Amino acid sequence: MPVRADVYPSLFRQPEPASQGEKLFIDTETSCFFHPTKKAVVPCGMCGRFLCTLCDIEFNDQHICSSCIEAGKKKRKIRNLENNRVLYDSIALYLAVIPMILIWPTILTAPASIFYSVRHWKSPTGIIPRSKFRFILALFVAGLQVGGWSLFLTHFLL
Repeated sequence: MPVRADVYPSLFRQPEPASQGEKLFIDTETSCFFHPTKKAVVPCGMCGRFLCTLCDIEFNDQHICSSCIEAGKKKRKIRNLENNRVLYDSIALYLAVIPMILIWPTILTAPASIFYSVRHWKSPTGIIPRSKFRFILALFVAGLQVGGWSLFLTHFLL
């Protein structure tokens, strides 16, 4: 049997010269905090450490080192850095499906699922893009539940 191996194209590609970081030529030039043999190009916007092109991370129009990114992630100091994301589509689906075990909670959770689906339709669904399938399924199941409750209440109780 033949063996097939998929290899990333970048494995054989030579890196661009700018991404390697410039080596120091003169002792009076500033060196990178993390790479003493590389020339510093910019200071970190948070801690002031000098960074080479390898260490420079441009985030929110600011140059930040990896240590500050990690510290900002742990202490939640960086506003636009997402540590996690709420999966609204899953919550809407759970609101519609899980209460079906006991039947009676669906009188409250079905409208909540519909509201949640409509309210968060345009919200980001996850770090990895997802389809709107869960929202659609939640709307469908919750719509059936609301329809079932309306039939039950109109025919059996009135």
